[in-house]
Amino acid sequence: MTSLWRGLAFVRDQVLARVPRPAVFIALGAIAGAGVLLTVSSLVGVAVETWSRGDVQLRARIVLLSAKGQIEELARDPSPEAAAELQALFARLITDERLQAVGICEPDGRMRAPTSTMPSRLLCASIRRGKAETTMPIRIDSQDLLVSAFPLADGVLGHVVIVHDLTYAKARSDKARVYILVATVVAALLVSGAVAVAMLVLVRNWRTALRTTLEDLRAGRVDAPHTEAALPAELREALDQYDLVRRTIDGVHIDWTPETLQRALGAELPGAEVLVVSNREPYIHNHIEGGGINVQIPASGLVSAIEPVIRACGGTWIAHGSGSADRDTVDAADRIAVPPDAPSYALRRIWLTEEQQDGYYYGFSNEGMWPLCHIAFVRPAFRESDWRYYREVNEMFADAVVREAKTRDPIVLVQDYHFALLPRMVRKRLPKATIVTFWHIPWPNAETFGICPWKEEIIDGLLGSSILGFHTDFHCNNFFETVDRFVESRIDRERRSATLGGHETLVRPYPISIEWPPSALAGQKPVPACGAAVRSRFGLGEGVRIGVGIERFDYTKGIVDRMHAVDALLQNHPEWLGRFTFIQAAAPTRSKIASYRALQDEAVALADEINARHGTPDWRPIVLSIRHHDPAEVFELFRAADFCVVSSLHDGMNLVAKEFVAARDDERGVLVLSTFAGASRELVEGLIVNPYYAYDMADAMNRALTMPVAEQEARMRQMRALVRTRNVYRWAGQMLLDAAQLRRREAIETLAAGNLAALPRLLRRRMG
Repeated sequence: MTSLWRGLAFVRDQVLARVPRPAVFIALGAIAGAGVLLTVSSLVGVAVETWSRGDVQLRARIVLLSAKGQIEELARDPSPEAAAELQALFARLITDERLQAVGICEPDGRMRAPTSTMPSRLLCASIRRGKAETTMPIRIDSQDLLVSAFPLADGVLGHVVIVHDLTYAKARSDKARVYILVATVVAALLVSGAVAVAMLVLVRNWRTALRTTLEDLRAGRVDAPHTEAALPAELREALDQYDLVRRTIDGVHIDWTPETLQRALGAELPGAEVLVVSNREPYIHNHIEGGGINVQIPASGLVSAIEPVIRACGGTWIAHGSGSADRDTVDAADRIAVPPDAPSYALRRIWLTEEQQDGYYYGFSNEGMWPLCHIAFVRPAFRESDWRYYREVNEMFADAVVREAKTRDPIVLVQDYHFALLPRMVRKRLPKATIVTFWHIPWPNAETFGICPWKEEIIDGLLGSSILGFHTDFHCNNFFETVDRFVESRIDRERRSATLGGHETLVRPYPISIEWPPSALAGQKPVPACGAAVRSRFGLGEGVRIGVGIERFDYTKGIVDRMHAVDALLQNHPEWLGRFTFIQAAAPTRSKIASYRALQDEAVALADEINARHGTPDWRPIVLSIRHHDPAEVFELFRAADFCVVSSLHDGMNLVAKEFVAARDDERGVLVLSTFAGASRELVEGLIVNPYYAYDMADAMNRALTMPVAEQEARMRQMRALVRTRNVYRWAGQMLLDAAQLRRREAIETLAAGNLAALPRLLRRRMG
């Protein structure tokens, strides 16, 4: 027996003598970790390279869409004049910093109208051309280029050749690879150390098990512990470098249309499901006398901005059904196809009780959040019962989003302050959803927002979004300050994001706009005819000049202030007595709220007072038209006016200003614009005024009435160019392409994290 134990002890000593030392484990761990991480970095590099190429391909496609019709028309003309026009057009196109050159490869292989930047060694014969779009990388004189060829008239007229400079992409790629290399080295050392420790623990356990089982000659087997490897910060930073361009399209040569938007999203978000959530519905059905049903389009900046977008994208719009005939027009699932004349998306209606409407909409949203965010010297009212209804209705809409979603990762566009809690509610039920929330009103400074008793819940709800949008950088910065003050979070100013509970929300400015060309402009009479029609309707004399203001009856719009300005104008410039009338079109709104009823009463009383002071039996200086005005009526008023006043006391954007500009295809008329409206950051050619100072507005009105035609045209031409370029399709394109970029980035991070999480298993296999 003693000899047997000695023999077993000898076997034990021989086995343990052959166990590798810790240095060997460290070396093997370093080799294995470096190998796996280099594989991961290679995968990330390939993914990002493909991403970069896709980005410039999309840019080329959008550039071509913007000018294809004009190019084909000029390509059919063989004259030198046409060639010169082509070359001038191409020169404008390459103002984009990523575009190097543009030209046409004719069917016979000759290059026509190339820009001066076209590489001399790039010949049509070396470019792959076909009946569909082709793209190929080319290296000329140590420069990396991407050449795209697009057929004109199915190739009959040749191919437009667009040359992209990939130098910027290579520079960023090289920088990112350095980050990844650093991450690889650091992570390899960390992993090798961790593996060495793990293996030493394994060997220690093995020694113990061997000693305790010598009697029955069995060796212990211990599985290496499985641990999740976190994504290294360096690799995450490297991925940040691959955000080559934020999806903002600032090139003046791009025409954003529904077709451009559809094609861009088709390329970037193929098959994506889009859901819109808002309180106000785009179409309201009401019973009318005689038993019929009338379809009303509400006077809402939100509706006028979003409706063209959902038409272009398709999908489902979820909103409160408020019309008297809304229930009679939906199907069993509370849906109706809209628009009525050419259905292109589904409207899903939510039904609210009167108590819910009073608490959620009139109470918390419009007596609490609206005055709080607009800082318009109306005290916000916060009631516990309103808050309960607000939370309850947000839950109802979140339930509807989940039920309407046909996929696990829809794109949900949440609109406005009525749904501050909804993003977090949807995030909990659809964690893979891409939630883009747009806040259509201002965001106040942190001190002001601190008045709200439920500020933490509202911030938490909004930070359930993937992307949170405001009109201006100023509002974004106010939001960051509010988050920093009231919740425990991580704010990254450089990346412009806030992270709460491990979820990152990007915060971005997206200046909202209108459709171009506006549908309300179709069918409008010439400007002189519009002027004659408006004068006839309101009983104005032939030579009377006209100013207009068009809004809802809301205390943030400065309606009373502009009336005081009209009074000051007539006092300071009596030459306009009998020769000028201001028409204020105002739609009643939120009449259940006392402050809104009081505003309307005050406006009527003030108009009567000013008319009594300055008017005559045949002339009134102020005409109040208190009713809903359809878009055609609004645009007729715009076209008849000598000037339009937008005197917001505080506003996120104010689309009335942009609609006035869009209505003036004669390039006449003057915009008098409040400095406190977001639109003043863009429409700088308007006359910018302080609406709190009546004499400042009065001077601007007089200047508008006396402005030379040439100056009017110059100002209006600039503003129309901006509104045309930065239209609602560009606004939506920015948000949705940012969403596409975010989804792609998350896919890359998942790929990288998935490979790193598999490291323990891979290392066990290599060490085994």
